[in-house]
This record gives sequence, C-alpha cells and structure tokens, in this order.
Amino acid sequence: MTTLIMIDQPPYGAWTGREALDMAFSLAAFDQSASLLFTGPGVNWLRQTQHAGGIEQKSVEKNLTAAPIFGMDAILADRAACIAYGLDEHSLIEGVTLVDADADLLTDYDHTAFAG
Repeated sequence: MTTLIMIDQPPYGAWTGREALDMAFSLAAFDQSASLLFTGPGVNWLRQTQHAGGIEQKSVEKNLTAAPIFGMDAILADRAACIAYGLDEHSLIEGVTLVDADADLLTDYDHTAFAG
C-alpha cells in the first residue's frame, strides 16, 4: 500500500498542514509507504531558511528535515506551483524532488489524502 499525502496549505496560519505532516510521519514510522506532495501555496513549506519567529511559531523546515528519520519515501513539490511562488531547486530544502502534479503521478499511489 502506498499513500500520497498532499499539502496545499501555506505553512503558517492553520494547523491542517502540520496535521497532514504528522499523519505522514506516523505512516512512515509504522513502515507504511508514504510520500508528501506539496502543491499550491503548500510549496512554501519547502522554502529554505524560513524565519517563523516573527509570528511566534517554529519553522516547518526543521520538521521536514526529520522526514528521512521517519522513513518517508519522498518529498515532492509541484513544479508549476514552485514556479508560481518563485521557487526552484536551489531555493528548496534538501531532498525535494520536483514533479508534475498530474493524473499520471497520482496513479503511482494506492491512496491519496489531502490536507485541508
């Protein structure tokens, strides 16, 4: 069973994205195949050197660096959303794979869950 969890929410301001991240880490920790796909405003989760102290939150960058420890299969970013938000492979955190978020990608997974 493979699960793709899609996060299309910005990293700050709501808890839905963090809850989806927790769900993905829980699946991976119990040896369930799980990947994350960030799309729309969600690609901002993957931006390097975030400074969330101004809004009194911890940077999500630290949470995402734990993905390999939990055994996540992949962290994916929608290429078109990255372009729309001014991101490229050099401005993303390490370990992110740029993909085309389309129907072909979704067929690679048995289950898909959305944050939000």
